[in-house]
Amino acid sequence: MSTFSAYFQLGIEHILDLNGFDHLLFIITLVSAYQVNEMKRILILITAFTIGHSVTLILATTGIFKLNTDWIEFLIPVTILVTAVHNIIRGSSARKSMGFAYAIALFFGLIHGMGFSNYLTQLLAGGDVAVPLFAFNVGIEVGQIAIVIAYFIVATVLFQVLRYKQREWIMVLSGICAGAALVLAKDAVFW
Repeated sequence: MSTFSAYFQLGIEHILDLNGFDHLLFIITLVSAYQVNEMKRILILITAFTIGHSVTLILATTGIFKLNTDWIEFLIPVTILVTAVHNIIRGSSARKSMGFAYAIALFFGLIHGMGFSNYLTQLLAGGDVAVPLFAFNVGIEVGQIAIVIAYFIVATVLFQVLRYKQREWIMVLSGICAGAALVLAKDAVFW
């Protein structure tokens, strides 16, 4: 298996790993205010998030930037909580402010990237970082797109078959994600 293939697969596995469900929560919370017919906007939003965590992965794995792990473990659930509260306050109109959404996704990606950096830095110790970093990030992006597709399959069934209202769904899902984020933040070693 080539270096690219190995790190690409590692990126996909890392994003889909249920032990790191905070990333899954964030992606689902982020896209829950959108509809399947807005897939272009959603993919740009997800890519902005990927760019954010790619930047911090590069900075951290090359030793340019390092943040205390305890802070990262606290800040990641805060990003979920802020996104969920934004969804609750704005509802389906949360998707109207795309410039703000892209900026927030990019910024929150910087935080989430720090969560990946310790893990990836250990794997890359002393070796070439360019190809593995690129492959890992492409794998992360593909994994995130898989999450988005799975989410919208479920959402389509809920909205079109079971006739759930999107506004109520946003409220319930964001509330669940906010509650989970509060528990994760409370359990962070930071305290």
